[in-house]
Amino acid sequence: MTGEPQAKAVVEALARREETVATAESLTGGLVADAFVSVPGTSAVYRGGVIPYATPLKHELLGVAADLLENKGPVDPDVALQMAGGVAERLGATWGVATTGVAGPEPQDGVPPGVVYVAVVGAGVRRVERLDLPGERVDIRRVATEKALALLTEVIGEAEHPGGAGR
Repeated sequence: MTGEPQAKAVVEALARREETVATAESLTGGLVADAFVSVPGTSAVYRGGVIPYATPLKHELLGVAADLLENKGPVDPDVALQMAGGVAERLGATWGVATTGVAGPEPQDGVPPGVVYVAVVGAGVRRVERLDLPGERVDIRRVATEKALALLTEVIGEAEHPGGAGR
């Protein structure tokens, strides 16, 4: 399973902290959610996910600003952040994780395949990373899943050890 070892570590960390997570996945189409639900005991921390593959659904289901989507398109760092914040709010989770980008094989709205944004929002944190991933569609989606889980792992680790204490 893609990202399952990382998801297991996140589930364990969130369980210790009595926190929860929800996912908003456009590009990855449920792969992050699949990584979570593959982990035994995930029901204690995983609230659920939304797959707003069509651009209007990012606004309708997650509250991404319509003017942002109209002016920047769905592949944008602010869109990723709003997706993550929206899914956390709507699903009642401590943390929201989002993926948006172009898996290819063709560009989307002038954005080339491999441009991906992963975002994590929660507990006073808003982080987004741009990825420029090589490879075929399946590779881009797999690596984006792993990077989203890695970003969540990093953010949770920083929240557990503010200022790098204990590292």
